[in-house]
Amino acid sequence: MRATAKWQHDQQYDGESHSGHHVAMDGDAAHLGGPSPMELVLMALCGCTSVDVVSILRKKREPFTSLTVSAEAEQAGEAPKVFTHIRLTYHVGGTVSPKAMEDAVALSKNKYCSVSKMLEKTAAIEYQITYDASAGTGPA
Repeated sequence: MRATAKWQHDQQYDGESHSGHHVAMDGDAAHLGGPSPMELVLMALCGCTSVDVVSILRKKREPFTSLTVSAEAEQAGEAPKVFTHIRLTYHVGGTVSPKAMEDAVALSKNKYCSVSKMLEKTAAIEYQITYDASAGTGPA
């Protein structure tokens, strides 16, 4: 796996994955040109665990209609400003069994999510799950 970040101007960079996808990054405090690298790390965590949970729920044939994962993080006060605490919220729509959802999230956190495993070396990661049986008509 490879990636590059190419300086554009000011504190703005063009990130490119080895598969050719691009993302704008902005290291300036206002982040007007794109997310900061640390925001991308949180987005990666949300994406990684989402992939796991959707895969597990599908294998269990759980009737979910939507899944949104959000993250809030606290950072160390001094450089390097690593994450010290992260709270994930899983908002699932449909009529998913709470046990199936708990199991899927636990498997992601404890076994499958590479991003979570890296981040837990510096950050306590906790989660909550919210359910909305009426939410979502999107793909499951």
